[in-house]
Amino acid sequence: MMLSPDQAADSDHPSSAPSDPESLAGPDAKGLLGCCVSDPEPVEEGGGEGKGGGRAALHTQQLTREEKRRRRRATAKYRSAHATRERIRVEAFNLAFAELRKLLPTLPPDKKLSKIEILRLAICYISYLNHVLDV
Repeated sequence: MMLSPDQAADSDHPSSAPSDPESLAGPDAKGLLGCCVSDPEPVEEGGGEGKGGGRAALHTQQLTREEKRRRRRATAKYRSAHATRERIRVEAFNLAFAELRKLLPTLPPDKKLSKIEILRLAICYISYLNHVLDV
């Protein structure tokens, strides 16, 4: 529907209402104009301690704990440190399997076993040792 210039100036007409998000938010927005107007989740006032309770604060430069964690983990320094910790953990894990492997009898003694084979053989060997002790 086309409006004449004098109709467009009429402030009571619904089509002359501003359509930008800031104007639609109205005077009750309380500083939340930076957040998404189409956000389906209601913004809680007050404590906001629950899951997702800091969404309004996220847009006012106060980051939630989860957002801070994400940003910290995105840095190269953090990724490098995490990779180092993971490498140490995997090496300790492999060392423990190597020690367990040395205790298990196999023919030939230096036969390469997978981790699951080592665990299964350890279970069988423990059962065998329990049986020997019972007899």
